[in-house]
Amino acid sequence: MSGLDRIEVRGIRAWGHHGANPGEQEVAQRIDVDLAIDLDLRAARASDDLADTVSYAELHARVVRIVARERCALLERLGELILDALFVDARVVRARVALAKPGLLAGATPVVTLHRER
Repeated sequence: MSGLDRIEVRGIRAWGHHGANPGEQEVAQRIDVDLAIDLDLRAARASDDLADTVSYAELHARVVRIVARERCALLERLGELILDALFVDARVVRARVALAKPGLLAGATPVVTLHRER
């Protein structure tokens, strides 16, 4: 689909109890999230009105809330929950979410990237 615009929020830092290995869910761990949503922003470009777009602050708050409240063994599952929340807004056509778990592996950061299209 062409003609879509993109909103990205990068570097969301959230804390939650996630992990598949014993003990990982006992202590909150940092999860870094980057997200992108593709949608038609012509109305917002013309009106200069926040009501015609998706609020960056609301996107950030949703991600932080999901990471804090849910408990998932896999980043894949956590990412799916975030995608579900992004697609509540019917204007979103495509989305990408990347979740990183810094500090888990010595000298490396695992990242899971998920894509969804309506």
